[in-house]
Amino acid sequence: MGLEESLPSGFALTTVEGLAGYMRKSSLWPATFGLACCAIEMMAAGAGKHDLARFGMEVFRASPRQADLMIVAGRVSNKMAPVLRQIYDQMPGPKWVLAMGACASSGGMFNNYAVVQGVDHVVPVDIYLPGCPPRPEMLIDAILKLHQQISDTKLGANREDIIREVEAAALAAKPTHQLKGLLA
Repeated sequence: MGLEESLPSGFALTTVEGLAGYMRKSSLWPATFGLACCAIEMMAAGAGKHDLARFGMEVFRASPRQADLMIVAGRVSNKMAPVLRQIYDQMPGPKWVLAMGACASSGGMFNNYAVVQGVDHVVPVDIYLPGCPPRPEMLIDAILKLHQQISDTKLGANREDIIREVEAAALAAKPTHQLKGLLA
């Protein structure tokens, strides 16, 4: 009696990683880090017209310990960077970061000493969402792309290796005297 004969008809076979990826992408709990005009568009994405609840994201979490997705919406000042990093560190793993808008992605039009020129200097970013401000439809599209990335992500130690590589690349690209001020 072969394996094909012992399984009921219509039974789907998958890997543990595939099943875990499906469950993770279907139950993201975002921690909001809304700092500017992009935060209004992020709130609109959760409202009735766009309804992020379709994707298992009913509630934006106020506590980082209950969230696994950080949406950084808006410009991050140098004073806010350590707070952003602290919230990121408090989130349980695996965790993902979405940089929403031009300011979070690259500092936007604020090319000065007070604004971090890209949130990737503080935390590793998984998805960059361009725009000033990006529309709720664009945020939903970025979340769907993140869903695909999550379902393709390896489990356990492999994910931690990826995070270490991203952080090492960010440290190599950023002069250390500027990092001391941000993460001190």
